[in-house]
Amino acid sequence: MPRSHQTARPTPGTSDIMTTDLLVIGGGAGGMSTALFARRRGLDVLLCEKTDQVGGITSTSGGTIWAPGTALSETVGPRDRTDDARRFLRSVVGDRGGEALREAFLQAAPAAIAELHDHTDVKLAAAAAHPDYLDGPGSAHGGRALAPLPFDARELGADFVRVRPPRREFLAPGGMMVGRNELDALLKPFSSFSHLRQTLSLFLRLASDRRAHARGTRLVMGNALVARLLLSLRKHGVPILFEWSLTDLLVTDGRVTGATFHTPEGNRTILARKGVVLATGGIATNATLRDRLFPLRNMKSLAPATNSGDGVEAGLRAGAGLDNGGDSPALWMPCSSRRLKDGTDLTWPHIILDRAKPGLLAVDGAGRRFVNESSSYHDFCMGMIADNRRTACMPAWLICDRAFLREYGLGMVWPGTRRIGHLIRAGYLFRGRTIDELARAIGVDAATLRETVARYNTLAQSGADTDFGRGSSAMNRFNGDARCTPNPCLRPVGAGPYFAMAVLPADLATSAGLTGDIDGRVTDESGQPIAGLYACGNDLTSLFRGTYPGPGTTLGPALVMAWRIANHVAGGTAITAQTATAAPPMANAELSLQ
Repeated sequence: MPRSHQTARPTPGTSDIMTTDLLVIGGGAGGMSTALFARRRGLDVLLCEKTDQVGGITSTSGGTIWAPGTALSETVGPRDRTDDARRFLRSVVGDRGGEALREAFLQAAPAAIAELHDHTDVKLAAAAAHPDYLDGPGSAHGGRALAPLPFDARELGADFVRVRPPRREFLAPGGMMVGRNELDALLKPFSSFSHLRQTLSLFLRLASDRRAHARGTRLVMGNALVARLLLSLRKHGVPILFEWSLTDLLVTDGRVTGATFHTPEGNRTILARKGVVLATGGIATNATLRDRLFPLRNMKSLAPATNSGDGVEAGLRAGAGLDNGGDSPALWMPCSSRRLKDGTDLTWPHIILDRAKPGLLAVDGAGRRFVNESSSYHDFCMGMIADNRRTACMPAWLICDRAFLREYGLGMVWPGTRRIGHLIRAGYLFRGRTIDELARAIGVDAATLRETVARYNTLAQSGADTDFGRGSSAMNRFNGDARCTPNPCLRPVGAGPYFAMAVLPADLATSAGLTGDIDGRVTDESGQPIAGLYACGNDLTSLFRGTYPGPGTTLGPALVMAWRIANHVAGGTAITAQTATAAPPMANAELSLQ
């Protein structure tokens, strides 16, 4: 049971040193959950965040958590079996290494998720249908992917402004968040009474919110997860130091004993009796590490610009090993980019709304198909990168006809959009009355593109993509259009005009990172733990070795490793069956040395 909360305070005789049990650096899901789990085990914890808001990459993500074997899966069907997930991961990851890390994850996932859901404000629901990204022995159609329940940010009071907003591109007009299961109603509000009622309800709530807030207070996806973690930290009295930027780790006799920071009040030091946890978002925008590990230069990152690899760099200076992530140093999304008149660059990740739908094909710079367009965003980009290694042929182009554009939309072109001239003039969308004219507009060989479209149409008419297997997996079909038979991902490209949109790989998270053991202890180049140093989330190399098994396979391991770290630091004190007594909340749970 936690002892009464002890506010971190300066060491006697100094004005710039504080001491705590566990120092957590980084306010994303990994860092916040580590701090929460550790506090529930009676540890004094300090959480330092580089910016003035928590959330990091998590706040702009879908918030899905891939966690096999949880009790929550029973709410949507038979309980997901850990043994099935074990067989599935064996088929996906194969002999790429990291078996011990994956086994530790599988064993801990049910208990970690149970503690979050049952004893904190992090409330989750299992998805009845959210398939793993690959078919294989033990793959799941539902129950394995978890999502945070919508959250009313008014519960946070003044702390709502401390939650990093989602990407501007993903906000509906007025700053309203919309869940995946609400998109259909919002895009087609007049298609049914229920759609109209749902749409009106969302906008009425937004109108009420905007009287007092800069954006809607109904949070979903990653924003909901971040807000729920923040509320839990507040209730447990965990201090959060905002705008504390890591400068270096302190090492004494081979043990990490604290860290130094740059703060608004100057340089400060925090000493940690039991350990320091790095959870700063991974390599992210760090130019040096990206150039060292990434397959191409100048690739866009979807991480906040402030996620600049501080934790990874500090770990390396302390002697940590660096792993290249296995098959890929990062997890990728195909993204289109649009520049507004004011110079703002918008980036749209093509996740589920267009690529898998029937009537679209993707070609490379030579005008040829190169991948199953309905594959996961990561595997789509892996196909793009492999194709580019053979012949420089980026960007790739998503191509469709007018009927597709009207029905499904394309990137930032919403379904049913009629005014598209400004998007064409901006160079975001390309149009041609014929395939040859479209080819000239995007700079590919017309004869090759004509041949590619003809071949695609032949396959679509047969209902079987024998070239790339489009529509052959559960995930492909789930993201397709069930009204299109026999293959929900295939239909011929019809009459013109025709449209194209350029996409390039952008990293949503990194697989490469610091090496570590099953309890999140950072290891050196020889594989030995560095005393007092832990890492989780993207600062730690991915346990899936550069593969992407299913939705939420970054957040799932981050939360579970946070649980294992807290248990290890607390000496194996795992809290799984009862609620620990929370410390009384502080007024705002922030500290200042002034």
